[in-house]
Amino acid sequence: MAYKVSNRMIALALACLVMLSCGKKAGKNEVIIHELSDTDMLNPTNYQSADAGYYLAQIFQGLWSINPTNLKLEPLLAKALPIEEYDSAADLLKYTCEIRDEAKWDNGTPITAADVVFSLKMFKAPVISNEPKRPYYEMISDVITYPENPKKLTIVCNKKYILAKYVCGDFFVMPRYIYDPKNMMESISIKDINTDAAKVAENPTMKAFATEYNSEKYQREKGYVVGSGPYEFDQWVTGQKIVLVKKKNWWGDKFMENEYLFKAYPDKLIYKVIKDQTAALTALKGQQVDVMYGIKAKDFVEQLQTSDKAKENYNLNTPLSMGFYFFGMNMHNPKFEDVRVRQALAHLVDVEKIIHVIGYDLGQRVNGPINPYKKGAFNDTIKPYDYNVEEAKKLLADAGWKDSNGDGTIDKMINGKLTEFNITFTYNAGNDMRRDAALIFKEAARQVGINVDVVPQEWSMYIANQKKHNFEMFYGGWIGSPIPDDLKQIWHTESINGGSNYVYFGNPETDKLIDEIKGELNEDKRNNLYRKFQEIIHDQSPYIFLYSPKERIAIAKKFTKGAETFIVRPGFNEAAFQQ
Repeated sequence: MAYKVSNRMIALALACLVMLSCGKKAGKNEVIIHELSDTDMLNPTNYQSADAGYYLAQIFQGLWSINPTNLKLEPLLAKALPIEEYDSAADLLKYTCEIRDEAKWDNGTPITAADVVFSLKMFKAPVISNEPKRPYYEMISDVITYPENPKKLTIVCNKKYILAKYVCGDFFVMPRYIYDPKNMMESISIKDINTDAAKVAENPTMKAFATEYNSEKYQREKGYVVGSGPYEFDQWVTGQKIVLVKKKNWWGDKFMENEYLFKAYPDKLIYKVIKDQTAALTALKGQQVDVMYGIKAKDFVEQLQTSDKAKENYNLNTPLSMGFYFFGMNMHNPKFEDVRVRQALAHLVDVEKIIHVIGYDLGQRVNGPINPYKKGAFNDTIKPYDYNVEEAKKLLADAGWKDSNGDGTIDKMINGKLTEFNITFTYNAGNDMRRDAALIFKEAARQVGINVDVVPQEWSMYIANQKKHNFEMFYGGWIGSPIPDDLKQIWHTESINGGSNYVYFGNPETDKLIDEIKGELNEDKRNNLYRKFQEIIHDQSPYIFLYSPKERIAIAKKFTKGAETFIVRPGFNEAAFQQ
């Protein structure tokens, strides 16, 4: 379907108006989105940056995906959502679907089950540089294809898993003819990978293929980043921009008006890199960018919401996000081993003040790791720890902390040595909001005789220290999603080394609960388990939970349709924008 020019765009063209501030003709059918930095790569299985995922979602498609307007799964490459079967005798979960008859690659050939099989191999195979994503695909044990119907397939999972339906369809399907032109992976099956991944890793064919697949050309070269989606990768100018161009006569055009996941109106999507926040804000005010997100709360409130010109040119949106901020405590450190100490520290964090003063009231307080948006799973009976210095003093005294030498700092004998309660609190350098929140905590802690040293760390060191448990307290944040929460990566003891359980949380009881949640397909039963887990987390206080921030997004008002914002990151869908 050809793009239909709106009356407004025709009027602008006839008037020959020129937008001097951004140096482009008015009505030009493109969207310029601000980015703070270059992404890591555009390989659909190996990328790690969130922004890469946003770009790739315009180039590639899955069998099905989440509609951000209603948070429901909807078919994409598949004709319909899959038929789900559970074989209790074999403990196998199966998903059967057919690919749309219209679905085609850029060379005109049909998208088939063979492309899906190949793509799943790329997510599962060793030697492929996909380590962070690989664990999510471990339960896929086979893909059944049907010779009489090359578009039909059944994905087989060797265990029940709450995210199985999402994992089995919401992944990027790749054209085998582009990524494996010699068909090298044909000799290696998904069963082979599941049975003996170490053996597959030593297979000369696997090694040779992986060397090619992991190479730079499949990360950023035009002609080698190719999918079935509405946009093709056009160029990447390092430190400046990534450009995607709408395909001519795209196969999905016929579904664009009636199915949200197919909407793709702009002729060009330009992701413009401006590394300095202040310079980016200046570019926004000068209308050199159409979309800016992740705006600092202070700038959003003081420079945009109070500016008549900014409000004239942009819609300023604040949808709630599904992530949350927290203070993490190292439970393996003797100072934080006693639960009463962790609860005392929670009473010393004035969360409401942090939200108001630091977050400019752009946030909602949370009481645990489950987002309040998830009504059934969220435990609304838990009362967050209130800011209460006297209660903190009492809990610390009960835990044996007192000022034994009168120097103003509480202390305690630990391993035969008198230890003063000093805390090194780390945050990522350059993040003023995190620094200021830590300073509020520092002042409160001083009132009970605890010294807090607030220390900035360069990002790579900051992350590395968390992974190595080399910290006492830190300011952290997790990004959530609308799908059911798999708690293993952050809270299971198996994730203490190699996962994201940086704070050493957990015991056999909580591990068992997490495993039960992972395999419980009944939503009501699963929600009860989630609520129980939140009670344990609240009582044990490995984190001091702060708030779920509201996103700060500015979108040019020239887009009169499709420019709504969502709870799902990045919070908007630039492909749906219309002038």
